[in-house]
Formats: sequence, structure tokens, C-alpha cells
Amino acid sequence: MNGKIESLDIDEKIENTILRYIGNTPLIKVNTPQDISDKVEIYAKLESSNPGGSIKDRPILRMIREAIKSGELTHDKIILDSTSGNAGIAYSMIGAALGYKVELVMPGNASEEREKSIRAYGANIIITDPIRGYDEAIRKAHELLEENPDKYYMPDQYANKHNPMAHYDTTGKEILEQTKGSITHFICGIGTGGTVMGVGKRLREHNPDIKIYVIKPEDFPGIEGLKPMGSEYIKPQIYKEDFIEDRKFYITSEDAREMCNVLSREMGLFVGQSSGAFMKGAIELAREINEGVIVTVFPDTGNRYFSTQLWD
Repeated sequence: MNGKIESLDIDEKIENTILRYIGNTPLIKVNTPQDISDKVEIYAKLESSNPGGSIKDRPILRMIREAIKSGELTHDKIILDSTSGNAGIAYSMIGAALGYKVELVMPGNASEEREKSIRAYGANIIITDPIRGYDEAIRKAHELLEENPDKYYMPDQYANKHNPMAHYDTTGKEILEQTKGSITHFICGIGTGGTVMGVGKRLREHNPDIKIYVIKPEDFPGIEGLKPMGSEYIKPQIYKEDFIEDRKFYITSEDAREMCNVLSREMGLFVGQSSGAFMKGAIELAREINEGVIVTVFPDTGNRYFSTQLWD
């Protein structure tokens, strides 16, 4: 079938599937410790309310939609990419809803819940050696594409401009609307870099004085969904280090685990490991300022980590 013909009704197809409910997630106020000024507020976007259960629904839908519109993705091609889990669930859900086959390359240490979710949507998974890290999955996906260019279409979430644009058009716009433009600080981590680049661009266009901060995880054992950014690792092409001129917060996996337990047991917020890391960073930031509106994102839900040590 001709790609251009397929692209004519893609927006209508999206509107007639569960994909229409991606985005417009709640912004919730999160309780802060007593040692933080009462003039500082922390809010979080609850991204687990997306149909696929994570923030990755937003950029994956945008990349696939644009590829269909351009004719790059046709029904005779398989959607291929690397994933640590959440993007893979988004790819497989969106592929199922739109009628595309999906094949994903994932490191063997990804959580069991994520792997089972991907398979439940009918996608195929290629597992890479966990000892060689997530970069091995990235390399393997590129190798498969190079070997079979007619078989696969690879959006490449680490290099695709539509990844940050999805957050510019949706996440960033929603934050401004939900805070009525009062946000003063934004903090999140770097997976592909799409969230911080897209949201950050939108926020700074609204108000150049808004501060943008990022969470940097320890390289090992690392934090699920956050990419190590040392010199020996593959860098996301869409992330620009010089864009983040404000401070970086270094958070450990134990920091993230402890905060996840605080959020679930004291606030009823059952979120994943990266959410704990982002909240820990937001609280550290809140302790350094006298007043302001801090916004972060909670990328996914805690039930994707039962098979890990997060809840032990």
C-alpha cells in the first residue's frame, strides 16, 4: 500500500483508538518536608495516567505519526528501536492500535513486568547482554537496521527531532496552562533527553527566567529510565548539554528507592524509580530557594518494578 495513501487518515485513526487519550495528564501538588519554606510548592505531572502507563507514550506516538505522514513508515515495514522498557511498551501499544508490527531490542536486565507488557501487545523482543549495558541494545538495533533496511523503520528515539517536539507541544504547554504560567523551576532526568529539551524550550520561550535542572544518576547500578552520560557512553543526539545551564543534581539509586517508599507510604503515590529520583532532586532544590513553583514529572508507575529490588 502506498505510504502517502496510508498517511491521509492517520489522525482520524488516532482519534478512533485509545491513542486519543495520550497526554493531558494531571498535575498534582506534592507535600513537602517541614524544613522547606511554605512559599515553595512542588508539583508533578502524573504520566502513568497515559494509556501505555508512562511518559513515553507522548514522543513515541508523535514519531510514529510523523513517519506515517511522511511515507517513511508503511505497513510492509516493522517498527524497530531499542528500549529499556517504557518506550517499548509505548511502541508495542501504539503499533497494535494502528496495525503495525513492532520489534524491540532490550537489555536482559530490564524488569520482568516491562518485558511481559511488551509481549502482551504482540511485539517481538530481542534481548542483549545486560553486562554490556543499554548501549549494547542501541548498537544492536542499528545493526539490524543496517542489515535489513527494507524490513525495518527505526524512529530512533535518541536522535528523532519529533521526540522533544512532542514535549514542546504537549507536556510543556500543559505545565504552563496548569500552573497558569507561575512555574519558576523545572527538574527531570535524561533518558533520551526529549523531555528536558522539549519542555525546557517551551518554558523558556514563555519566561527566560525559568530555571531548568537535570538529575544525573550514578553509572552503576543506575536508575531505571535514566541514561548514564559519562564519556564512555553513547550520547543522545537530541540532548544538548549547553542547553542546561542551570545546576545538575546527582541522585543515587538508594536515594530514588527511599523516595519511592516515602511517596507511596506517606502520600499514596505509587510511582517508579525515576519518579523517586526526580522527587528527591526537587526536594533538594526546594531546600535551596526561598520561594517558587517547582515542577517535575513522574514518568511511570511503581507496579513495573515488583521484580526488582525497588520495593524490597
